[in-house]
Amino acid sequence: LAEVEEELINKKDEGEGDGGDAESGNAVNKSQSQGPEAIATGILTQAFTLTFLAEWGDRSQIATIALAAAKNPYGVTLGGVIGHALCTGIAVVGGRMLAARISEKTVATVGGITFLIFAFYSFFVEEA
Repeated sequence: LAEVEEELINKKDEGEGDGGDAESGNAVNKSQSQGPEAIATGILTQAFTLTFLAEWGDRSQIATIALAAAKNPYGVTLGGVIGHALCTGIAVVGGRMLAARISEKTVATVGGITFLIFAFYSFFVEEA
């Protein structure tokens, strides 16, 4: 054990431990070693992927396809991008404000109860 500790101290003194490891107590958080550009790129990639997958094939996309077939596709594209950006921006700002007042646990609980109410309603109530 003493030999290993001595070797770790020697590596630290020689600069070999700069990358950090958990055993020597020099563990470096990966996000700390990345620059702001890498972090922003990761957030951008996550937001794009989430939005792309969530919106793929929904009714608004089908309506946009139909509108682009009947009207100027460049105008439809520009209108769709601006509309989606505004809608997403409002959702982000509203979510940030809501998160400052209500805990995540409360939101999850209310969402779960609401989901169960709709499930029971659809199971027990017949369509007219």
